[in-house]
Amino acid sequence: MRPDLEAAFPHLRGTLYIPTSPKTIQYNCIAWAAGDETQWWQPLGKYYWPPEAPRQKTMNAYIAAFASRGYKRCKDGSLEEGVEKIAIYSLHGVPEHAARQLESGIWTSKLGDLDDISHTLEALEKVHYGDVAVFMARPKAVP
Repeated sequence: MRPDLEAAFPHLRGTLYIPTSPKTIQYNCIAWAAGDETQWWQPLGKYYWPPEAPRQKTMNAYIAAFASRGYKRCKDGSLEEGVEKIAIYSLHGVPEHAARQLESGIWTSKLGDLDDISHTLEALEKVHYGDVAVFMARPKAVP
């Protein structure tokens, strides 16, 4: 596997994570979860943030940011046909990360300025990101 990723995220060790794209600073985990590979999403600073969402690093602001993309809170991360889900991780009540569920039920994340990976939700919990605090869902777009 990847010693550099496992050093940064120790809970990846022994899990079936898969790097799925190379390192980039073009976008971050919030943008990736929202389906945007063109810009870095962050409420503070000169980064993109949906105009409908408050420019605050609060759970309500992150929920509003994803709501601007059609997501609504849901009870869990179980796989549902015809539904796209995201998970927002929180450390000490502050949102730190977001992951998007793939059609297989596994999750995908952008790890800061590192790679995108597919992973279990638990593999990224604790250390940097805390625990999953909120799930959100929207109907899948029809191609």
